[in-house]
Amino acid sequence: MTIQTTCIGAYPKPDYVPIIDWFGQTGGLAGAGGEVTRQVSKVLGTNSDASEQLFVRATGRAIMDQVDAGINVPTDGEQRRENYIHYHCRHLKGFDFENLTATTLRDGAYTTDLPTISGPVSPDGSHFLDHDFTVASQFTQQPVKITVPGPLTIMDTTANRYYDDEKQFAFDLAEALNFEILALARAGCRNIQIDEPVFARNISRALDFGIECLERCFHGLPAEVARIMHMCCGYPQKLDDRHYKKADQSAYSDLATAIDVSCVDQVSIEDAHRHNDLALLEKFERTTVIFGAVAIADSQVEPVEQIVARLRQALCHIDRDRLMAAPDCGLAMLGRDLAMQKLKNLCAAAKLV
Repeated sequence: MTIQTTCIGAYPKPDYVPIIDWFGQTGGLAGAGGEVTRQVSKVLGTNSDASEQLFVRATGRAIMDQVDAGINVPTDGEQRRENYIHYHCRHLKGFDFENLTATTLRDGAYTTDLPTISGPVSPDGSHFLDHDFTVASQFTQQPVKITVPGPLTIMDTTANRYYDDEKQFAFDLAEALNFEILALARAGCRNIQIDEPVFARNISRALDFGIECLERCFHGLPAEVARIMHMCCGYPQKLDDRHYKKADQSAYSDLATAIDVSCVDQVSIEDAHRHNDLALLEKFERTTVIFGAVAIADSQVEPVEQIVARLRQALCHIDRDRLMAAPDCGLAMLGRDLAMQKLKNLCAAAKLV
């Protein structure tokens, strides 16, 4: 049985995409976020059929690159998003993208200007991810995965000026996300991933109400939809940054059992940037593990043999049918050439294991 492969979310954008990407800016996330948010707001305010054609073209390229590399479950590459979080927030009531608030986040990793929560969060009444899924699906027969930012991660990447009760804030976000997730499932998407890297940075909050939020996000989905969550330990500021302050790696072990007994079917963890004690995999008794086998902020391309060796080590701790191979996180920082090299080696390794 061949190990299946997938990607996590973002894929490098071509130059013709009509929005700019946080990860494509000089200096990385720090300092770039607020300016990017303002510029994207202006672009989206004058969106046109021509822009839509460019987004469709870019999505097709991202899908076909992944499929050509051998990926079994590609993503849409998040080509419409300036980052994986705020794209979704632009479709919710309660977010102010005009009056941004300077905020320090990710345990002090960087400071930037963020959208402000100025009222109760709720859906704006329209759907959008079902359109993204339909566009992406026309380019492949493979099942396409669509990603959604999780409530805790949205909370950590916006400036709350409305809610006194953070749990109520999280639950309102979960209800709003569920509105979109159900529409995505009705459109035929069978692989829906919630991104919650903040789980690894705030374990107490994750255990207190974060996992309940996941349940609320996925509530009402049909059984055939894979409920996926991604939990990396954080992006660096730039490629080959060896000193980025990442979340404590022990977070995976602290959260594993709670995730395993939740509604989550698949959990994505990073292993390439920092190897885990693979006994961690034994804590997932029923959950499929999407195993990060190539690094997403390192310009060195992992040899096939190295990936094969690590996957074989993983299989000493988890059943073959519950292990998938993937990059650690999104690929936006690498650029297309490096991303393709890493994906091809990943898929070649998965076939050899």
